[in-house]
Amino acid sequence: MTPSLRATPGGRFALHPVAVAALMSLAGPALAQMAPADAPAGTKETDTSLTRVEVVGARASLERSLTLKRNAAGVQDSISATELGRFPDDNVADSLSHITGVAIRRAPGGEGLSVSVRGLGPGYSLTTLNGRILATDGAGRDFAFDVLPAEILSGADVIKSAQASNTEGAIGGLIALRTARPLDQKGQRGMVRLDADRNQMSRLNGSKLSGVWSNSFAGDTVGVLLGAVVQHRKVRTDMAEYTYFRDYDIDVNGNGQIDADEHKLFTTCCMTFGAIMEDKRRSALSGTLEWRPSAALRSSVDLLATELKSPQVGYRQAYYPDYAEGRWHDVQVNSDGMVTGMAMNDLVPELANITTDRRVRTRMLGWAGEWKPSDKLTLNSDLYVSTSRRSSGGNDTYVVADLTAPASATWKADGDALPRLSVTLPGGGDLATALAQGKLGNADFGPHYVGLRGDNLKDRVTGINLGGKLALDARWGGVTWDALNFGISATRRQKSRDTYDNDFTNGSVQYSGSEATSFASLGADVLQRQFTLPNYMPKAGGNVPGSFLAFDVQAYLDALKKLDGKTNPADGTPFDLNKTLPILNPMQSYRVQENTTAAFVQADLSGDNWNADFGLRLVRTRTQAQSATSNILVTYQVDPTVPTSAFIVQYSDPQAVSDSGHYTQALPSANISWQFAHNWQLRAGAAKTMARPGVDQLAPTRSDGAAGGIDVITVSGDPKLKPYSARQLDASLEWYYQPRSALTLAVFSKRIRNFVTQVSDRDLDLGTKDDHGQPVLFTVIHPVNGDRASVSGVELGWQHLWDNGFGVRAQYTRNRSRSVVNGQYAGPLENVAPATTSLGLLYERGPWSTNLAWDRTQSTVVANDAAGLGLRSIARPLTWVTAQVSYEITKGFKLSLEGRNLTNSVERTDLEIGYRPPLNYSAYGRSITVGASYAF
Repeated sequence: MTPSLRATPGGRFALHPVAVAALMSLAGPALAQMAPADAPAGTKETDTSLTRVEVVGARASLERSLTLKRNAAGVQDSISATELGRFPDDNVADSLSHITGVAIRRAPGGEGLSVSVRGLGPGYSLTTLNGRILATDGAGRDFAFDVLPAEILSGADVIKSAQASNTEGAIGGLIALRTARPLDQKGQRGMVRLDADRNQMSRLNGSKLSGVWSNSFAGDTVGVLLGAVVQHRKVRTDMAEYTYFRDYDIDVNGNGQIDADEHKLFTTCCMTFGAIMEDKRRSALSGTLEWRPSAALRSSVDLLATELKSPQVGYRQAYYPDYAEGRWHDVQVNSDGMVTGMAMNDLVPELANITTDRRVRTRMLGWAGEWKPSDKLTLNSDLYVSTSRRSSGGNDTYVVADLTAPASATWKADGDALPRLSVTLPGGGDLATALAQGKLGNADFGPHYVGLRGDNLKDRVTGINLGGKLALDARWGGVTWDALNFGISATRRQKSRDTYDNDFTNGSVQYSGSEATSFASLGADVLQRQFTLPNYMPKAGGNVPGSFLAFDVQAYLDALKKLDGKTNPADGTPFDLNKTLPILNPMQSYRVQENTTAAFVQADLSGDNWNADFGLRLVRTRTQAQSATSNILVTYQVDPTVPTSAFIVQYSDPQAVSDSGHYTQALPSANISWQFAHNWQLRAGAAKTMARPGVDQLAPTRSDGAAGGIDVITVSGDPKLKPYSARQLDASLEWYYQPRSALTLAVFSKRIRNFVTQVSDRDLDLGTKDDHGQPVLFTVIHPVNGDRASVSGVELGWQHLWDNGFGVRAQYTRNRSRSVVNGQYAGPLENVAPATTSLGLLYERGPWSTNLAWDRTQSTVVANDAAGLGLRSIARPLTWVTAQVSYEITKGFKLSLEGRNLTNSVERTDLEIGYRPPLNYSAYGRSITVGASYAF
């Protein structure tokens, strides 16, 4: 049966024995042995001082999480499911954001995507499921939480201090996800839930059906648990992106010369804005078969299969107000040397449709076993394989249509908001008005950029963990030596990416010189419809058009086929659509294999009112990476006097490159927990930890902007990058002042070496010539190991649950960071949030359950050198508010109402100069979900 909140006369609550068993199974060493790679080992169980209370819902989740925290060997925070098949939030990452020191990054639609711990970015953390590393469809190691439905989880621990028995790879924190065990609560139980949601910004709807069932058989020695989720959501994300250039010399005052204040000005070159429409279908099947024939033997098999189909269509307008002689007039420049406004001619507005065919299949199969050959010795083993696959090679499109004749425009910065933009069509009239009224069609637009691309990505992680625990129960030197933990593990990660595109062959820009050719003149009906988005760009400011065109991409390509054999005005060669079709880009493809072996030994000690552990983990890693490189031989613009004229780029033939790297890390750790007074606990820990560069950062891939006339080359990886390492100290003071309530204070310090960052080398002569034989100088952006960095901070946590049903939880984390690159102070460590705050209020009594969560991340340095500009990019503060209310109509049957992003918050990133010109903007809107569930 599923435990539930039931008031007895006098307002007291009774604790069902099944609930006691479930609580202890979550907190006790049995779980640690079933997930040996993550769960804290050697923990001495303390008196929880809890009254006899058994509840479900938010109060139960908070109560179990507090018990896990109190009984953990080190500094840890946890979240538990409110009941079987019901995590606190719709998304795992959203639930984790309520934990002290945790911040998240969001995917299109506002769903949590990746997690940062103690301010350190996702690359500094490691995510596991039942102690097993999860494969991911991202280019690096960051686990994409949007592929994992929350309903399959029973809990999650964020382990912030280190133990030798924990899997290495986390400096920020180890995110240990857990699924339920069917024999932890014997007998039949289950739940089925149906949800429907609506986004108020986009006016789009979604639905989700989930269910979970568990039962035990054969005298409660065999248990089966099955869970399934099917979800369909349509979401919209409004967005804007900017690119800036430096070092423009502009005759602002028109005196025929460049004065001192007109030299090396800073201005925008590119601006795009629009919306991403996503049709997200997610399904998952999870299962566990557990066998416990005796107290000395247990075994379990876990299966997870998820599928995410998330095709996206982005509708955009793009403007390239590049400076050219005679093109700009009425130029305005502020005191920072930044162009804040101008009028311009010869502007060709571009309308684009961008599709992303993201289809991800994630699988995990694992077997875990435990055997106690004697009262003193416990042996455990775990074997697993995890895979993730995304197949979209060549299926993504970036198709642009241009006006067939140049327009004129005025552009003016509107503080730190979006600009005020007005575009006048060649024949007169306003572009935004014409689009909104549907007055433009196939006769007004012609072909331009045709980007065809996509990745086939495979990630496979195979692991084996063998370990054990030897009970010592020996007294020596006034100290009880409780146990000796030991183990070995081997992990192989194989990740490959095959990138298909047509940029590096110039096929994407083959038609860039033919804008005057309209689709109508080719007899093509490419523009399917014109539409205006409701509630467009909330809180963005400025004034940009909110109407867009939808293309028939196949009709677009069919129209281009009609140009085959005709002369291309850009280079005099005949058009050939076959040259535009995507092919394998070896410079953006890679193969990386990483083999890791590790061994650890850890001793558990205790005294009358304390327990401790110390140990050593030895890690050996070998990496082999393969890619290809191709050098730019010649690059030039067909007509330099026309800013939109095509660029011609000639490359050398691709040449395969491969490289390898290896390293050995010794990771000592020690933790102590001292119960120095009634309900008071002091923890301290010291360790050396490590995190590895992203898999993509180990692959020697590169890309360049020469085909678009941008003299920037980006080198994405280097197989010889070293792992980051940190010497860290943790301390936590915890006061469990009454049942189910606590006040905690934690401080930490991390001294990081070899963190990976991007640097820009400017004005490099790479041997490339223009069509006159003169050198072309490039800016090369590439990753390096930074010298050192430091992160220190303080965490405050408070949880209080009253007997009348009310409760509150609050967390605050404050971080400070510094980084040094090439011997010079480079600013704060990138993507380290200086402060995160979370406040939750709840009421749960009788049939009612309500809670409100308020989470805020302070402004964060995203990059110390944004796009090679020598300026920082700063993410603005973000506040995210969620609320839930449910009512139990009859036993087990509930209705619920939930709201996400209730304050309609938006994400912004700015440049740290002057009025903080915008770099990125994203808006997700407010979502409301209604649901019904039945638990038995």
